[in-house]
Amino acid sequence: MIEDKNQQRTPLSSLGEFGLIDHLTKNFKITHDSTLKGIGDDAAVMKFDKEVVLTTDLLVENVHFDLSYMPLKHLGYKAVMVNLSDVYAMNAMASQITVSIAVSNRFPLEALEELYAGIETAAQIYGVDVVGGDTTSSTSGLLISITALGEAKKEDIVYRSGAKPNDLLVVTGDLGGAYMGLQVLEREKEVFKVNPNNQPDLDTYTYIVERQLKPEARKDIVQLLKDLEVKPTAMIDISDGLSSEIMHLCKHSKVGCDLYENKIPLDPQVISTCEEFNIDSTTIALNGGEDYELLMTISQDDYPKIKANPNLTVIGYMTEENAGMHLVTRAEEKIPLKAQGWNSLSESE
Repeated sequence: MIEDKNQQRTPLSSLGEFGLIDHLTKNFKITHDSTLKGIGDDAAVMKFDKEVVLTTDLLVENVHFDLSYMPLKHLGYKAVMVNLSDVYAMNAMASQITVSIAVSNRFPLEALEELYAGIETAAQIYGVDVVGGDTTSSTSGLLISITALGEAKKEDIVYRSGAKPNDLLVVTGDLGGAYMGLQVLEREKEVFKVNPNNQPDLDTYTYIVERQLKPEARKDIVQLLKDLEVKPTAMIDISDGLSSEIMHLCKHSKVGCDLYENKIPLDPQVISTCEEFNIDSTTIALNGGEDYELLMTISQDDYPKIKANPNLTVIGYMTEENAGMHLVTRAEEKIPLKAQGWNSLSESE
């Protein structure tokens, strides 16, 4: 993709570091009153009236993304989403990001313009200011580090540690799509290696491929919960798979959990693609990851407020810690919940 000989290829060295930063960030606009100074000085200056939420993520080529099927514009967009999702998981609103990249000399200026176009699009749609960052050279491909800041009233912030026994376990959206989208892309990559003239037909997989290449962080849920007058007792975003995120909530809140297999929300395209790949859809929903949905616990008193909402699905409830963490199957068997989600540090990756 970035090796296309017909594309214009401007070497990064022709601009120099400061020229490169100026060029890539010239279109970024400041929209938040809390941003007093953005890009262009030694540091950004911000003034917050509320509690500040801060998170950072590092994405590494061939560990977190594969440029053979991940367009650079999509990668820029997704890198922002990964971070904003963590802010929204605190029941906060994101306001600023910084973007740092390390890049090898195989990337021309035009490739970085694509990457930053995706970042700019995400910033515009989600209403965040890009206030700083850094660029440097890399000997091993592309690395992207984004830090996101957000704000919330102290009483509105939700941690992983507030779940109580009998709280309902609730998830947004549907699960497993991003992982199955990845399986389709990996399969088509192998087909392309064998026959480069064979162009992939992804029309029947549009939803799940988009879930992988262009996920959306759930900013809308923070506002929705506010409108419904529901404050979750605990919340986390689903980046590593449902089972491991449930286990994080249980560990931090010192509770157990019963998760009901027949309640897990699955898109029909996920179910049909799982059948095609001969994979169990529940396993994918539990362990797939990268869905960037929000997982939360709420008091049973709040159930009437959320029960008719299509964005929210009750998938179980919290129990006493000594009861343990279980999946209740369709056959009503209780199976201990295991975390087999994606792990960037595993030796097999």
